[in-house]
Amino acid sequence: MVAVVDAPSDGQNTPYLRGFRQRPEHVADIKAVIAWLKQQANIPVWLVGTSRGTQSAAFIATQLRPADGGPDGLVLSSTILTEKPPSRPVPEMPLDKIQIPTLVVHHKEDGCQLCKYRDLPLLMDRLTAVPRKELFTFDGGKSQGDPCEAMAYHGFNGLEPEVVTKIAEWITPR
Repeated sequence: MVAVVDAPSDGQNTPYLRGFRQRPEHVADIKAVIAWLKQQANIPVWLVGTSRGTQSAAFIATQLRPADGGPDGLVLSSTILTEKPPSRPVPEMPLDKIQIPTLVVHHKEDGCQLCKYRDLPLLMDRLTAVPRKELFTFDGGKSQGDPCEAMAYHGFNGLEPEVVTKIAEWITPR
């Protein structure tokens, strides 16, 4: 079961989600989605964030434990590792509060200036309380157009089936 969460109806215009991803209202929205999913399927719920979505997913995981209606696991792909204020990059969040399995997925040649592979050690080192963590590194594929968009290495262009399969294998209970 997959639920894709877009911007709320009142966030469809400027400034869109700027500043919203790390606010209590966003946490409450996603908590409601998690509760609905658990009611529908009674299965573990994992938050998967890609690029800007990593700011949402990671922040929510710092705010909600599973016992309080939070996610059961976290996947961060093409993580926002550096950022200019007022936004906050993922490594600057209180990551020591995350206590759920966490998978980080990144392309070695990600050309997005906010997601440089060389900046990953800080993220991985800050995940100190997670019971299980791993970094999956990918290379190859194709990079076309804007380096921060889906058709570039940032979006794992040409590697999608392999990346999705590896993520699914990691999050599936053993």
